[in-house]
Amino acid sequence: MRNSSTYNQNSFLNILREFIILTKPRVNLLIMFTAIVGMLLAHQDSLNYELILFSSLGIGLAASAAAIINHVVDQKIDSIMDRTKSRPLVNGSIKPLHAIYFALFLSVTSITMLYVFVNTLTALLTLLSIIIYSVIYSVYLKNLTSQNIVIGGIAGAMPPLLGWTSITNQIEPFPLVLFLIIFLWTPPHFWALAVYKYEDYKKADIPMLPVTHGRDFARLHIFLYSILLFCITLFPYILGLSGFIYLTGVVLIGLKFVLDSYMLMVSKSASEAIALFKYSITYLAVLFALLLFDHFWYLSSS
Repeated sequence: MRNSSTYNQNSFLNILREFIILTKPRVNLLIMFTAIVGMLLAHQDSLNYELILFSSLGIGLAASAAAIINHVVDQKIDSIMDRTKSRPLVNGSIKPLHAIYFALFLSVTSITMLYVFVNTLTALLTLLSIIIYSVIYSVYLKNLTSQNIVIGGIAGAMPPLLGWTSITNQIEPFPLVLFLIIFLWTPPHFWALAVYKYEDYKKADIPMLPVTHGRDFARLHIFLYSILLFCITLFPYILGLSGFIYLTGVVLIGLKFVLDSYMLMVSKSASEAIALFKYSITYLAVLFALLLFDHFWYLSSS
């Protein structure tokens, strides 16, 4: 009897783990971090912990729902690509219909929570983000154009804006700059992975830029976007929205991003591509950490 109970418990935990995998938790950690930074930057006085909690939960659930729908849409593609063959919907541990129900539940819960406990603007913008990523990007753009990740990047760039509106209930210049930073970060981040996994994307017939225009063309555009990204990251300081701490840090990490992109373009090395992809994740996290540290440093000293 005990063995049967243990088996059922382990089976439940395994299924739960597979559902959690569908939500892309590692990606969501970065999404949630940028959203929470947006919330904290919007505060000028004491923190509203209740609002931060409900906003974080709502945005996190929405991101999870969008990730699950992406898994459902990409099931056939995932079964072809080596790096995605072990995903829950591909190995059969989760049925697509169950995943859809889970995504709908998370979506409704997210939007309802944001509408009731946060504000209507954030709820509507979050709903728009789900639609852009789940439907416009996953269903149409991903298999339609080499600019899929550029246009789809709108959804990925929303978290700091959502974080800001959840506190202020209005759209202002600072969160729009943060939106642009992530928007310009997204193409070089994903194209670096696409260059590294070129054969995978080619086999799956996904029109990523390296597949449609060649790896040299993609490497050039990674470098060009890194320059654009470097320029836009200076805007918080130029517009007086951040201080010297942020400027110093972002110049250092930004120059490394540009240099690594240039080395990828020149060397044409697969190892340079995956190294840039990994660094880009660290880069974005450090950039938002710098914004946060800079903000509270100057608040405490004023």
